[in-house]
Amino acid sequence: MSVTELPEGISDLADVLRIEATPLARRGLPTSTYAALRQAAAARPEAMALAYFPGMEAMERPETWSFRAFAEEITRTANMLRAEGLGRDDVVAYLLPNLPQTHWTIWGGETAGIVMALNPALGAEEIAALLGAAGARMLVAAGPQIAPEIWEKAVAAAGATDCLRLVLKVGPVAPGESIGAVPVRDFDRLRAAAPGRALSFAPPEAEDISSYFCTGGTTGLPKIARRSQRSEIFDAWAIAAAHPQLLHAGTVAFCGLPLFHVNAQLVTGLAVWMQGGAVVLGGAAGYRTPELLARFWEVVERFRVTIFSSVPTILSALLATPVEGHDLSSLEYAVCGAAPMPAALFGKFEAATGLKILEGYGLTEGACVSSLNPANGAPRIGSIGLRLPYQRMRAAELDAEGRFRRWCDTDEAGSLLLNGPNVFAGYVDPAQTAAAWVEIAGERWLNTGDLGREDGDGFFWLTGRRKELIIRGGHNIDPATIENPIHHHPQVALAAAVGRPDAHAGEVPVLYVQPKPGATLSPEEIAAWAEAEIGERAARPKVVHIIEAMPVTAVGKIFKPALVMREIESVLREAAAGAGVALAQVRVEQDPARGMLAHVTLAGGDAATLRAALQPFTFRAEISGG
Repeated sequence: MSVTELPEGISDLADVLRIEATPLARRGLPTSTYAALRQAAAARPEAMALAYFPGMEAMERPETWSFRAFAEEITRTANMLRAEGLGRDDVVAYLLPNLPQTHWTIWGGETAGIVMALNPALGAEEIAALLGAAGARMLVAAGPQIAPEIWEKAVAAAGATDCLRLVLKVGPVAPGESIGAVPVRDFDRLRAAAPGRALSFAPPEAEDISSYFCTGGTTGLPKIARRSQRSEIFDAWAIAAAHPQLLHAGTVAFCGLPLFHVNAQLVTGLAVWMQGGAVVLGGAAGYRTPELLARFWEVVERFRVTIFSSVPTILSALLATPVEGHDLSSLEYAVCGAAPMPAALFGKFEAATGLKILEGYGLTEGACVSSLNPANGAPRIGSIGLRLPYQRMRAAELDAEGRFRRWCDTDEAGSLLLNGPNVFAGYVDPAQTAAAWVEIAGERWLNTGDLGREDGDGFFWLTGRRKELIIRGGHNIDPATIENPIHHHPQVALAAAVGRPDAHAGEVPVLYVQPKPGATLSPEEIAAWAEAEIGERAARPKVVHIIEAMPVTAVGKIFKPALVMREIESVLREAAAGAGVALAQVRVEQDPARGMLAHVTLAGGDAATLRAALQPFTFRAEISGG
């Protein structure tokens, strides 16, 4: 049964079960992303598949590709990569901003072999380490004319690893250009010369590994998740099967999240194209493109955008962009993920724009989306929605070693576990893979690392991330308990609560607040608001910091480890002052093996004295000098 045979979508758990009454094997899903895109091209060859403008100055003159042309570019890329030596089990990595060539690389790369997304914001050493860990054979990178900082990192990373055999540059290539012994060739020139009508080799099968994604943080070496063709196809299909109002032939999706992120690739990419809709790729830097957020409603009006995917920080920034004077009648939904959306922000945005926000939940290891609020009916603000059909999702009680004890009751919080065709094939590192699974009655479930509950109607609610809980004297405090009341303050744009190391309680809650543009806030005002609005006394923040801008990840999610690092440095400096030890330098990092680690250089005093002063704290410190 096709998506178009389910026009009403889902509104409750009974609808999910209704869809599941037909076995998934009878749904006739394509075997690969390449097969799916070719099917879309056969169905709507002349319809627009992709529009692209690199910056706001080019918004009125976008490049466009029909489905036929789009499929041909992917075919050319796949044939070119195979001709250059990429085998089915070989990895081609990419360091690219949001370019059309990024899509050619993604879908052509996982047709010819395995494509690996790399975050260009990582340092060259980290990029080299990830290339080595993945055994990448090729690297596609933006040349200096497009993104000089990316090319500089690509050159440094390629020179620091011995696995690469070829670098493909998007941009001009000098005769005989190389990086050490690795030749550099022109991506666009080679692609243009490759055949685009059909593959010159057998297409991938459903269980073939399609992509590697780095996950688990922006500092330290991320884990590398292995995903199959089947997982990506199923997830893209299931989103539309459950929510056909979002994804259909008339969809025009705006893509502003970076294309090394699963949401950008699947929600505002593959899932749209599988239904015959169009994607607007706006700005090479995505939402960070200069003036894009300030002129976002112009983009919506110009391209008749129907849906866009975002995160709470982006929606908060859009609140400062007036909607008056713009025809937004095409716009139907905004999908919000990556982090829980404060209820106050939800209400403010819908009131200001009239736009319906659908909150969802997902993770790289689950392809992308695992649950989403239904487009039918009134939203359940704060919920992450109903699970996708054919993917099981439950809350469980686990023991200290992560082993299954029992399933949680209705409305009882526990560890969120997933099981279904969207779940990944494991990490590149087998030891990391073993830690990801929970064995239950002979089946493997993915431990998401998130805490949540399922209500009596089948809707799921996040209650926190296990690693983000603030543990005060053995009492677990969910940061949302602090953040949600603060977001109701009329002058607050964003709030984030983290734990500050404490010699007596282990941790105490502290709060960081970003005011709305033009607002003036004091720590005392927010502290008084917290005192009045936060019912749980232990959750009331000990300290309030007003900051100009929250630290965020490349996809716009608040990066709480950066705030924790600030608190650790502050505690360390206070402890040193109390012990009479002078510090020359303090640097805190998130070490992948040891957690938060402080590097301390003494200017005077005794290292042993400082170590004694730091004994009550759980973070590690390496001390030198003195």
